[in-house]
Amino acid sequence: MSTTHFPFTAVVGQDDLRLALLLNAVSPAVGGVLVRGEKGTAKSTAVRALSALLPQVDVVPGCRFSCAPAAPDPACPDGPHDPGPGRARPARMVELPVGASEDRLVGALDIERALAEGVKAFEPGLLADAHRGILYVDEVNLLHDHLVDVLLDAAAMGASYVEREGVSVRHAARFLLVGTMNPEEGELRPQLLDRFGLTVEVAASREPAQRVEVVRRRLAYEDDPAGFATRWADDEHEVRARVVAARALLPQVRLGDTALLRIAATCAGFEVDGMRADIVMARTATALAAWAGRTEVLKEDVRQAALLALPHRRRRNPFDAPGLDEDKLDEILDRFEDEEPDNEPDPEPEGPDGSGPDDHGPDDNGGGPDGGGVPPQGNGPQTSGDAPPESTESAPADAPEAPQPSAQDAGGPEQAAVRAAEPFRTKMLSVPGLGEGAAGRRSRARTAHGRTTGAQRPAGQLTKLHLAATVHAAAPHQKARGRDGRGLVIRKDDLRQARREGREGNLVLFVVDASGSMAARQRMSAVKGAVLSLLLDAYQRRDKVGLITFRGATAELALPPTSSVDAAAARLEQLPTGGRTPLAAGLLKAHEVLRIERLRDPSRRPLLVVVTDGRATSAGAVGGDPRELSGRSARLLRAAGVASVVVDCESGPVRLGLAGVLAGDLGGPAVTLDGLRADSLAGLVKNVRTAVSSSASDSNRRAA
Repeated sequence: MSTTHFPFTAVVGQDDLRLALLLNAVSPAVGGVLVRGEKGTAKSTAVRALSALLPQVDVVPGCRFSCAPAAPDPACPDGPHDPGPGRARPARMVELPVGASEDRLVGALDIERALAEGVKAFEPGLLADAHRGILYVDEVNLLHDHLVDVLLDAAAMGASYVEREGVSVRHAARFLLVGTMNPEEGELRPQLLDRFGLTVEVAASREPAQRVEVVRRRLAYEDDPAGFATRWADDEHEVRARVVAARALLPQVRLGDTALLRIAATCAGFEVDGMRADIVMARTATALAAWAGRTEVLKEDVRQAALLALPHRRRRNPFDAPGLDEDKLDEILDRFEDEEPDNEPDPEPEGPDGSGPDDHGPDDNGGGPDGGGVPPQGNGPQTSGDAPPESTESAPADAPEAPQPSAQDAGGPEQAAVRAAEPFRTKMLSVPGLGEGAAGRRSRARTAHGRTTGAQRPAGQLTKLHLAATVHAAAPHQKARGRDGRGLVIRKDDLRQARREGREGNLVLFVVDASGSMAARQRMSAVKGAVLSLLLDAYQRRDKVGLITFRGATAELALPPTSSVDAAAARLEQLPTGGRTPLAAGLLKAHEVLRIERLRDPSRRPLLVVVTDGRATSAGAVGGDPRELSGRSARLLRAAGVASVVVDCESGPVRLGLAGVLAGDLGGPAVTLDGLRADSLAGLVKNVRTAVSSSASDSNRRAA
């Protein structure tokens, strides 16, 4: 496999992406870039190519933490450093794998030296490697929560603190954080989202000529990577020189009072939380001016900075699409008159051959950042503007459509979809018992990270050493093993695995009644609001979600299990109602979906949330008594060990209590729409566990 990266200047289109990356190269204080977009849009290619454009860094020879010779870190674990010349090396780009361990990220005690030599030695992690370079996280939205927390701390403090296994270490960790993600696979936690200075939405071009050029260049690169890179070497050198010149010019750029007023008014006008957005916009506008070769920040710099720095900070919940109203932005910026500059803006720098900034390169990249100035906004396929790719706003195109009820199944005319009521904070629902699923924030589980609850002999490969238990197991045998030095004599049988308990993410499968009995507009609006609230809770707890709807004569899998709660919310919003109530069909469809998911992801435990009034008026294609069939279907799920909760949507002065009967058949609790709210539902988690325990006790008594 070739080690030659695809040249940055050879990337076709993606003007906003390339500009955002280059602005961070000019001013690392901007705070990094989050690249959102569909698969196959050169996100990773552009990021990996950026490192070749960064200036070299001077480091203290032999320092594992990349201290600068002119200003070494006084707390460096490898210090103190004596004054002396440094060693120049290329800036590093360190990749953080999604499945990395916390020890790999922050570093840990060098176990080998601790046991063999009896000394405490710290082994640096990826944060130390990335200091003064780039930390790149592909699929950052899939990163485990414990790693996200570590990144948040390091990004906020510019340092990494390690307190574990008798080791206390602090080292500098200032890096350019770049993340890429596909929104179809789930959104990013708001806390980490705000840490990225800029965000860019990318999409594949719809222009045939541009797509042809993408294919042509990619094939040429794969045929001869070194030769392809050589053809673009002059462009790479020119952009690298321009980054160096912009860095040198940056301290001279003047951010006037008018520019500051525009920045503050823009952030206030778009109701952005906190002050980080103002600071990021100021740094970005300054970097834009330096990149253009100017010493004065102009209105267009502030406008471009807003388009890059604000869209992801305006989201109030995970279902809001990031974006910015450009007409409103222009209206805010036009309120302020430009200041009279002391001098005319510096002209655009000419190329080494005397040509203008757009007159070079083997091919025209469409006015990209390597061509000078600011890329055009608003019309191309790659913008940072008003809306994300279509895949984030609607359910997948291959998801089945809701069926149309036939005349004999109709319980009333079909009604158009109604908007969901305002979401609210729900009480946590959890799966009883102790699982071993993916890391998350819902149910108790044995996990690789969390609080240590004990030690055990490793069943397979040792993954997390319990140091104290290992030493305790080896200590009685030291004399017999002939120990005569400081180090312990350790054998394989002495090793102990740490047993830890944390939280796991679950598969939350929603089964929503969309029949005629639920069709009253206010009632269905409240139901959608409740499901939307549960979806928001699932997003925050890092769950997978799925959506089944039933009406007429059948049930449909509206959304297969996925990590994208946005898609589930979009499908829910479009859900029409009407027809009879095939409750059994919905439950049987849930049983089928969970059976398949158990084969695909056996460690992820399911939680079934049935949203219905409990009525069953259609047996569908099976035939028979609808209520009896629904009871048998519910008991089938109960026998499979599926934890369930029924959200009772029945309303009115006269209630039949059918949802409670269904909950009893499922072996889980029933909760009303009002009772689902966190401030009015007490002890629901306890009720789930109690119901399951009682169900198991009843089964044992019947068996006896």
